[in-house]
Amino acid sequence: MDTEPLRFDTKIAVLLRDDLEPWQRLNVTSFLVSGLGTQIAEVIGEPYEDADGVPYLPMFRQPVLIFEASKETLATAHTRALSRTLPRAVFTSDLFATGNDRDNRAAVRSVRTADLDLVGLAVYGPKNAVDKVVKGARMHP
Repeated sequence: MDTEPLRFDTKIAVLLRDDLEPWQRLNVTSFLVSGLGTQIAEVIGEPYEDADGVPYLPMFRQPVLIFEASKETLATAHTRALSRTLPRAVFTSDLFATGNDRDNRAAVRSVRTADLDLVGLAVYGPKNAVDKVVKGARMHP
């Protein structure tokens, strides 16, 4: 059994707008990271099992770093993620008013990229690229 800690040359980061309510921060984070796990198989680790043999679902293989920033910094981060073609997920303010996945997707589709009212962004990629995307943001308290 290998006991060396795993080190990753990649990073998962979530950037939240700093004016969200606590429940919104949790909700947005949950939705955003679910997108990464569905499309990027390499971020998912092995399934879990307890000492009694009860199986549990696999989770991300590495930490998710949570940041917060102003609306302007979030928009800049979005532009950077797009220019680096990093895998990303977005959450817009419009999604707080919808109640289902179909309406969520329609709400995002109805707004041009530059006009999205972003409240959250998740990105995955090489550490240095993700660091450049979230530059100007601060770690979530």
